[in-house]
Amino acid sequence: MGKGRYIFLFGILGILLLISFLADLFLGSVNIPVNELLSILLKGESSQSEWITIVQDFRIPRAVTAVFAGLSLSLAGLQMQTVFRNPLAGPYVLGISSGASLGVAILVMGAYILFPGRDFHFQTGGIITAAWLGSGLIMLLLLLVSFRIKDIMTILILGILFGSITIAFVSILQYFTHETLLKTFIVWTLGSLGNVTRGQLPVLAGSLGLGVILSIVSIKILNAMLLGENYARSIGINVMTGRILLFISTSILAGTVTAFCGPIGFIGIAVPHIARLIWKTADHRILIPAVMLVGAIVLLIADMISQLPGSDRLLPINSVTALIGIPVVVWIVVRNQRFANLS
Repeated sequence: MGKGRYIFLFGILGILLLISFLADLFLGSVNIPVNELLSILLKGESSQSEWITIVQDFRIPRAVTAVFAGLSLSLAGLQMQTVFRNPLAGPYVLGISSGASLGVAILVMGAYILFPGRDFHFQTGGIITAAWLGSGLIMLLLLLVSFRIKDIMTILILGILFGSITIAFVSILQYFTHETLLKTFIVWTLGSLGNVTRGQLPVLAGSLGLGVILSIVSIKILNAMLLGENYARSIGINVMTGRILLFISTSILAGTVTAFCGPIGFIGIAVPHIARLIWKTADHRILIPAVMLVGAIVLLIADMISQLPGSDRLLPINSVTALIGIPVVVWIVVRNQRFANLS
């Protein structure tokens, strides 16, 4: 595919991203006319002050969060599929999501077990911090393991086992906790893009920005790993350093999104394959911006669907991403394609 075609595709999807972003701002339980929405965005003015509050304090943070979460999970998924050379690897294969869930479970349900009878009210900031600490713990364990174990598939298996252990602890906490706190935890696991406030957006953007920078720095490593770690070593790539950089980047990207939005599934698995299908390349110099762009668009569309236009109800974002992502995963399995032939 020529350079001109790449530019054309990026241009078309850039326009689609802008349209999706504006459409996401327009949709909601409160009907705001298009001219009023544009006036709020461009001038900060509206004939009704409550519309300004709705757009600036709720819809813009939600749409921006969808963009950040979509590009981050897609990029994390691309990295894991390349490192493990497995088309079904996703951003949570290292147990990062499970670690975040354990952190939240300890905060929400463990507090009741330790202090029964007390009335607990958990702030969003506390849940975010707990999820961050939980995912960070799993990342630290995997980094320590990677210093001693060279085989990448063994690390993958250990990541799955770490995730299973955390799920077991979460199940025990669920069994002993109060039903009200159990409901709080279950709601968190369904995922939500609407919990991030305007004040939290800079923290979210800064954390994810660090993960994206590490990915960009690792482009040469990712391209080399497409042909296996032995090939990467033969051209002078320090595989251990590269692996650690990619693990840290994936943990930051997936762990931060999970902390702020809850676990959001299937975006990280499906979007890299969609990007490869559109751009017809395995070059990460193209794929990294491509998956970020497609991921942001897909999660914006999922957010629009979750709002059930014309209704005051809201679907869990995890349900919608599953409906979008599972058909792609099924297609991958049915086609039984090798990772090296997905370009």
